Amino acid sequence: MRMRSRRSVLAVPGSNPRFLEKAQTLPVDEVFLDLEDSVAPAAKDEARANVVAALRQGDWSGKTRAVRVNDLTTQWTYRDVIEVVEGAGEFLDCVMLPKVQDSTQVVWLDTLLTQIEKTMGYEVGRIGIEAQIENARGLVNADAIAGSSGRLETLVFGPADLMASINMRTLVVGEQPPGYTEGDAYHYILMRLLMAARTHDLQVVDGPYLQIKDVEGFRRAARRSAALGFDGKWVLHPSQVDAANEVFSPTQEDYDHAELILEAYDYYTTVEKRGAVMLGDEMIDEASRKMALVVAAKGRAAGLARTKSFTP
Repeated sequence: MRMRSRRSVLAVPGSNPRFLEKAQTLPVDEVFLDLEDSVAPAAKDEARANVVAALRQGDWSGKTRAVRVNDLTTQWTYRDVIEVVEGAGEFLDCVMLPKVQDSTQVVWLDTLLTQIEKTMGYEVGRIGIEAQIENARGLVNADAIAGSSGRLETLVFGPADLMASINMRTLVVGEQPPGYTEGDAYHYILMRLLMAARTHDLQVVDGPYLQIKDVEGFRRAARRSAALGFDGKWVLHPSQVDAANEVFSPTQEDYDHAELILEAYDYYTTVEKRGAVMLGDEMIDEASRKMALVVAAKGRAAGLARTKSFTP
């Protein structure tokens, strides 16, 4: 898995230079400059130019830089990819393809990226792909989509379009639909994407919470997907950033514990040649090591530093 930190993924309209400038100052893990839903049809050409300029001239230090192009049912997609990657490919980490319905669409993008990279003299394969799943067909084909390209880094849940595609009876994205009182209406969708992503060693990111002034509602929705194992969530407003970074980061205590397990397990298996041992009052073994690897990797990606060390 390409372990970029994606706790907070900020959506920024490519048609708004002021937002593009502001995004550079926010403490998010990833920014995607949007050419799709947030950009009006008449503003697509100007938005492409804005995105290229922002990538080339902006200071995106410490952030993954992505661009969301239009989906393949539109007339804009190929120009989005060609103009952005030819114009600023060396400053771009990922291309996000929305409304992915089957694996052939990801293969198309992979092929086009390879052609551009060879033409421009870029490193072939360096630019990653993020696949956004936004309708019933895409969800059913999630396994094939997840295994479609070596460039693929993450699956992204697109809740609004998916809710519409299955006729979910609600207009509030991220909240339980009226009348659904047992369990979680999104549990199957989230788990389906999580299983497809992890089967192919990909990350998986939850979509937006549109009620941007309701930070507690955002936290509630974020905790739901974080508890399942998601790597992060989209943010639409600066007020959501700190909440996302907090919810999708291990606590300092959990991070220290994970690092202690890894260090202790390495010592006992290599020095004392034992496979199951005690760490304080806790028994640890190979399964413990695998669980600790996940938490430790998330903590390191989030920039946490150890505060405890192992003593045999």
